Amino acid sequence: MVAVSTDSPIFNQSLTVGEAFALHPGARAVFANFHLGGCAHCAISEFETIEQVSEGYGIPLSMILDALNALPPMEPATVQKAS
Repeated sequence: MVAVSTDSPIFNQSLTVGEAFALHPGARAVFANFHLGGCAHCAISEFETIEQVSEGYGIPLSMILDALNALPPMEPATVQKAS
């Protein structure tokens, strides 16, 4: 098994919302905590970047990125080989 470790943040302003959702299942909860994407009047497009969402809804980009990058690391999936 090879583990890759990096100190750089996973989430950045150029990622789309959809990419953020794909990177970590907790990303949906982060956006929901900012009241984004949960209802018709605060819907966000999965094609918007995190930066565009920040600008469009007046939420400081650093707040969104800090919350996303504070998500616990994902455990690598283990695959059992058939005997």
